[in-house]
Amino acid sequence: MLIGGASSKFFHLKELGDALTEFNIEYKLVHDVEVVNGFPSRNIKDWFQTLKKFNELVEEFRPDAVFVDRQVRFGLAAVKANLPLLVHLRGDYWSEVKWARETLYKDLIKRNVLWWKNRIAEKCFTNSTHILPICDYLSKIVKTRYPEKPITTFHQGIDPKRWYHVDGMELKHPCVGLLQSSMIWGKTQEMLILKDILEAFPNVTFYWVGDGPYRKDVLPLLSKHDNFKWLGSMQYPDKIREYLSEIDVYALISGIDMSPLTLLEAQLMKKPVIATNVGGIPELMKDHETGFLVEKGNQGDLIEKLSILLNDSKKAKLMGDVGKQFVEDNFSWNKIAKNLVSVLKTVK
Repeated sequence: MLIGGASSKFFHLKELGDALTEFNIEYKLVHDVEVVNGFPSRNIKDWFQTLKKFNELVEEFRPDAVFVDRQVRFGLAAVKANLPLLVHLRGDYWSEVKWARETLYKDLIKRNVLWWKNRIAEKCFTNSTHILPICDYLSKIVKTRYPEKPITTFHQGIDPKRWYHVDGMELKHPCVGLLQSSMIWGKTQEMLILKDILEAFPNVTFYWVGDGPYRKDVLPLLSKHDNFKWLGSMQYPDKIREYLSEIDVYALISGIDMSPLTLLEAQLMKKPVIATNVGGIPELMKDHETGFLVEKGNQGDLIEKLSILLNDSKKAKLMGDVGKQFVEDNFSWNKIAKNLVSVLKTVK
């Protein structure tokens, strides 16, 4: 299987590929846009790029199928080469395009770029052999758009052996750790409710690890509180492991999310978790067993559940222990790769 994706996702895509080798499937992982690119790339030279690199890659590796982790021209090249195309969909693409158009792509040039990207993505979806949404919630959305297309949920896998306690970071306790980007407005805007939460827990320090274009929309408001600390981005996975080792409670305050990997990582680190009950989040944890789901926009619900986790250490520890076992049982790469192998057997 030929796997094409963004370099930022190589860590996880390599884990997937390595897991597939246990099922006697050979893989090759490449940076998609380095193989084939074109307009609307920021590099004008890419606009005149041919399929020469892609065709040479196919001739050398001779893949039986192509797996793409995002919808770019690499996928279209696979279609043109008459190769089965499996499209892994990590988020609600259509809502994300809508939010980007409303907030980031306001001028004519940016809107034109977004139009071209959307055109390429829709061709990938339409011409794909199989679409693999990252959670059941997203699968339902995709099925309404492509009712005749083969669609199978393909959850994000994780290697439990990589997530273990380490020393190295010192935080002020008690503390709540947030680990989420601010790349999508529909997700990030829910963080604004933290203003009331910070006031309700003046003796608890809230740390946020993450960054993105919408940081400017939430950070000025939250930073007014002495018990809120922004730590920026951290090196993955070592520094993230240190951070998760140190926090007392993991919180995911998101307006929408499909399959946040940090939620799995926090549970493997035996941290009690609290997360917004939206999108695919309920599929990645067990409410009242590994942590708590809270309703979107409900500050009172969040305050109540945080109080339980911060004040009942025995319950918090038990939830952490159960969470680790839950993730190991349901999201280890062996189990996830086995599901993909089942899909590959149907591809012709």
